Amino acid sequence: MKMNMGKLDRAGRIVIASVLLYLALVAGVLGGVIFWIAVAVAAIFVVTAFVGTCPLYRIVGLKTCSDC
Repeated sequence: MKMNMGKLDRAGRIVIASVLLYLALVAGVLGGVIFWIAVAVAAIFVVTAFVGTCPLYRIVGLKTCSDC
């Protein structure tokens, strides 16, 4: 797959995933179904950040990287 995410976008996803996981696992703020949604979104954000490709960006035709 071709990369379609820039460095800032990827870093932002890691930060958001970290915050979601902190709220769900450490702080215990989120519970029930919202807990699982937060964990799933965090996992998706981490995977897409490390791979560098967002399937939703591909569907919409969006690229946040300047050299791809």
